Amino acid sequence: MIQGLYERSAGLDVHKMVIVATLLRMQANGQLDSQTREFSACQGGLEQLADWLEAAQVELVAMESTGVYWKSVYEALEARGLTVWVVNAYHVKNVPGRKTDVLDSQWLAELARCGLLRASFIPPKDLRELRLWTRYRQKLAGMLSAEKNRLHKILDDGGIRLGGVASDINGVSARRMINALIAGEEPAKIAELAVGRLRRKRSQLEEALHGHLSDRHRWLLRELQSHIEDLETRLSQLDDQVVAAMKPYEAEWRRSQTIPGFDEISASILVVECGVDMAQFGKAARLSSWAGVCPGNHETAGKRKSGRSRPGNRYLRQVLCEAANSARKTHSQFKAMYEALVIRRGHKRAIMAIAHKLLEVYFVTNKKQEPYRDPMVNYEELMVKRNAPRWIKTLQKYGFLSQS
Repeated sequence: MIQGLYERSAGLDVHKMVIVATLLRMQANGQLDSQTREFSACQGGLEQLADWLEAAQVELVAMESTGVYWKSVYEALEARGLTVWVVNAYHVKNVPGRKTDVLDSQWLAELARCGLLRASFIPPKDLRELRLWTRYRQKLAGMLSAEKNRLHKILDDGGIRLGGVASDINGVSARRMINALIAGEEPAKIAELAVGRLRRKRSQLEEALHGHLSDRHRWLLRELQSHIEDLETRLSQLDDQVVAAMKPYEAEWRRSQTIPGFDEISASILVVECGVDMAQFGKAARLSSWAGVCPGNHETAGKRKSGRSRPGNRYLRQVLCEAANSARKTHSQFKAMYEALVIRRGHKRAIMAIAHKLLEVYFVTNKKQEPYRDPMVNYEELMVKRNAPRWIKTLQKYGFLSQS
């Protein structure tokens, strides 16, 4: 029998309505005692499960991160002071052909007993609840973007080319014009509604506003405008709630905003998704791997097959890429980094590299508890210094540069 690190361990196979639990206990005579029970996934069943594990004085409980079903189980056991590990299902695959609920729970318990599992990062309860807000906000922002695109499409379908003249079809001028189009106003009169620099393009606007909007077009435009305004109101209210919830983490939240590309909301999402204790990740490379923003490893027989990034926290990766797109436009090291990479790697890969760098900066600033100070590293200059000898040698080889 394999000697285990834990004398009492448990494995849970969690489903929507049922939980299969296996308890392994090392007896005084050196024999391993195994007990398997089935519990309801409702609150009463969770309390019975917690009572059973607590009475057995379990040292470690392991379960897979199955959808969202693990969350209520984790909270019920966490409230009793039990040590619970949520593990990646990819790391605990059972032998093919031997998969049942009971065998899965036994396998998890055995792996936990032998210390062959690695716990996933689970943030504290407050941050877990805040994740509900920030992830809902990202969903609302996606819906808002989709509705704006739909509005643009309906205008184009009706022959209105407003988006070709106005840079922002959702700006003040464009909204006033769309409302006038819905009301059936004449193009010449609608063009006069432009404000600011757009007034210089009134003749172009008048030409672009000629179309063939039907009553059905106008009804749908009215509905889209109403939905967009409602989504913007909800987003604004949610933003206020998220910002107010950052009070316990104000130091980390303020520090994150010193990193180029991050504002109040994106910094809030960064804090909520990563937490504030960097010791739980150990080093920046592990945090980057968990987020899925670093190159992957797939090497066999000394040959690297692929460097595709592994799946990670998609909510964190989304906000990091958005911040990277903003950071590349600032007067910082990230602008030079983007300009050096985009030429040979393309826009998307350059953005992913900047997102990787931003996450490492967040790790270091929180670990040192210092605000970000830009070193103004010229990545383009570094690239030239590294590659110039090779470039010169190639130019000389093909006669474009004399060997003097």
